[in-house]
Amino acid sequence: MNFNSFQFLIFFPCVTCLYYAMPGKFKKVWLLLASFYFYSCWSLKYASLILISILITYFAGLIIEKCEKISLKKLAVALSFISNLSILFLFTHFDFLINNITPVLKIFHGGSIPSPFSLVLPVGISFYTFQALGYTVDVYRKDIKAERNFINYALFVSFFPQLVAGPIERSGHLLTQIQKVGKEKMFDYEKFVKGFTLMCYGLFMKMVIADRISIYVDGVYSSLQAVGFVETLVAMAAFSIQIYCDFGGYSLIAIGAANVLGFDIIENFNSPYLADSISDFWRRWHISLSTWFRDYLYIPLGGNRCSKIRKYFNIMVTFLASGLWHGASWTYVFWGGLHGVYQIVGDLLRPVKAKANALLKTDTTAFSYRFGRIFVTFLLTAIAWVPFRAATFKDMVLFFKDFFTRPNFWAFFDGTVFNYGLSRPEATILFIALAVLIVFDILKYVKKMTIADFLYKQNTWFKWGVLILLILSCLVFGEYGIDFDSAQFIYFRF
Repeated sequence: MNFNSFQFLIFFPCVTCLYYAMPGKFKKVWLLLASFYFYSCWSLKYASLILISILITYFAGLIIEKCEKISLKKLAVALSFISNLSILFLFTHFDFLINNITPVLKIFHGGSIPSPFSLVLPVGISFYTFQALGYTVDVYRKDIKAERNFINYALFVSFFPQLVAGPIERSGHLLTQIQKVGKEKMFDYEKFVKGFTLMCYGLFMKMVIADRISIYVDGVYSSLQAVGFVETLVAMAAFSIQIYCDFGGYSLIAIGAANVLGFDIIENFNSPYLADSISDFWRRWHISLSTWFRDYLYIPLGGNRCSKIRKYFNIMVTFLASGLWHGASWTYVFWGGLHGVYQIVGDLLRPVKAKANALLKTDTTAFSYRFGRIFVTFLLTAIAWVPFRAATFKDMVLFFKDFFTRPNFWAFFDGTVFNYGLSRPEATILFIALAVLIVFDILKYVKKMTIADFLYKQNTWFKWGVLILLILSCLVFGEYGIDFDSAQFIYFRF
């Protein structure tokens, strides 16, 4: 059940109305049933995997809290991680392992390992697994107490707005809110309106921008034998915007849906393409995942409280793990490794840049300096998105070969860029939508407020006028329908 589907348009209002109408003691059970139904619409049999993860981490938390011996606590944490990550590995990376071992075996033994089964990737398994494992570590660290109410904990792991693609919530944030359901007044008009606003804007980002851009990007990547510099340059920038609007749009819908139900969900994106360094980019991009890796992998490895060599090792391990988390492909590992290299090189060049700025008397507070840093950061991230988007290393190499060896600057003027599925009228709609996106991102960057915060403070006619325009834009200019097959959110496959 996609957020941009007719089914969700029926499902969510029904869940919300019944949630606020029923007595407090039934609210949690209702949300839990709604969450499992929501996931079952994807796959009924794989809903059992969520239940397995819930049971393992729920009892692990109780054992960790009750045990007095540190060794037993560590054993409970280890077993929780091993069992959950084994399930995750089986469904996401087992075939990847077999496919990479087989060529080696053929060289030395002439044999191969046939895959004993073929598994379909369960939607959202990486997200809810990490959320559940984070809870186990939080209990071990005594950041929170183990949750004894099974309904509370099950709802924490399976809460449908952020179940299949995050944000990856922390137990100290979402679980404490769930514990209060039925005990405190949940309906908040301001939160309801802001949540609805975020949902509308998220759908706008997804349906009007991301799905429209995907037409061009898919067209270029399916024609790598024929494209040149201009098409690849545009596709590189276009996919950067597509994945932001696709995943950022999903996150806003998830946060907005939670707000409508009275819950706060952590922010996942903060104007990432206005970042002025790669490290700043990762403070703004997929915040819930980057902070998860920081808190549960990078810092336990030693973080930056060690020698520089060990610090750089920790950075590379963290980013390579992030690449593997995204998918069972060497292109994802390359993407993660490239971002790790960016971080290390940026750290090494920091004193060099400081000396250069001092020597050249560069005004580091000037707009031109900040703009230059933002431009370079966007360029680096756009380059890194190429292996992320490419299906294989061969496609990645071919893409860059087209970029560097096929200069066709006339394509900007002769209409060649419109030969890949996106017509001039569609491109015009896209440019107008991108202008809206840029305005709201700059507003958030400068004013430190979301579109929901901004609109809520405006006069009623302006606030609802903008909301109606967003809704009409999705209905009139959104990419959807029976002949459109790119509507599924990109991060649903991770």
